[in-house]
Amino acid sequence: MTVMKNTIFSVAVLLAALALPVVVDSSHLNMAILVLMAAQVGVAWNMVGGYAGQVSLGHAAFYGLGAYASTLLLVKFGVNPWLGVLSGGLIAALLSLAFGWSCFRLKGHYFAMATIAVAELVQIFFTEWEFGGGAVGLYVPMDRQGWLWMNFATKQPYYWLALGLLLLTLVANWWIERSYLGYYFRAIKDEPDAARSIGVNIARYKQIALSVSAFFTAIGGSLYAQKELYIDPNSVLSTALSIKMALVAILGGVGTLFGPVIGAVVLTSIEEFTRILFGGTGRGTDVIIYAGLIIVIAVFYPTGIIGWLRSFKERRAARADASHQMAVHAASAPTTNGEPS
Repeated sequence: MTVMKNTIFSVAVLLAALALPVVVDSSHLNMAILVLMAAQVGVAWNMVGGYAGQVSLGHAAFYGLGAYASTLLLVKFGVNPWLGVLSGGLIAALLSLAFGWSCFRLKGHYFAMATIAVAELVQIFFTEWEFGGGAVGLYVPMDRQGWLWMNFATKQPYYWLALGLLLLTLVANWWIERSYLGYYFRAIKDEPDAARSIGVNIARYKQIALSVSAFFTAIGGSLYAQKELYIDPNSVLSTALSIKMALVAILGGVGTLFGPVIGAVVLTSIEEFTRILFGGTGRGTDVIIYAGLIIVIAVFYPTGIIGWLRSFKERRAARADASHQMAVHAASAPTTNGEPS
């Protein structure tokens, strides 16, 4: 029964998502695109940070690589953006080999700190690299538009692209979750010593998780570049972006399929509200929000929103069961003169 309810709910959400561009205006549609893009990179981060338990705070390196690869191939060599997107994903997956080789030797917060350092090095490289635009950045040309060149004058096509990429990433996550890889990843996260004792090559499977995560994160960066038509090191390689990717998954619920999607809805809504409220004077507000949310989650909701919803349902079911037991006990109690004894 629970599976049926979940299936019906998922289908209803998908239908609502498909109908959204028809019923909202351009500004609200742009907000929806931002939610979808944040959810997609959150789901990608969840592959390594949620299932394998390797908390990376340097995923902006892969995101920026995807954005720069597709943009540079288009601007400098005229390569079709669809090929550029795929190339960016493959380049990021290759970089993840060096990324993992240097960082997986460390554990816990040392690993997280090392990922930040690697991402900072990548950002410095692109800031100083004149061929890649340096600190000025790169503009995506708009001379060729349409689906062939992934360049559009309206928001709707970007919405379909973002939705399709999110669904593709969710399907990959769902497959991993139910395959032997998912079991290995969870074993590495929960009981690494036990996993090692039964022959699981921990370094290999951590690397697999990171490479798949890097591939999908880079594709998300490529889509960002095509949508915004401009990238620079600060917009696609910043530490704040890495923290946001992790926070989306942590807020919704790490190690769950739809946790990052819920986290993206909540976090993006808060960001947009503060942007409207403070405008240009609120520069840096996003980092303050991230820090505050991390504190709140760590103290009050360590399992995220999905974990809180599950515990709420369990408590409600326990109360309902207790009430039912009391009613049964009262009904079965012996009576005297028509009154309960």
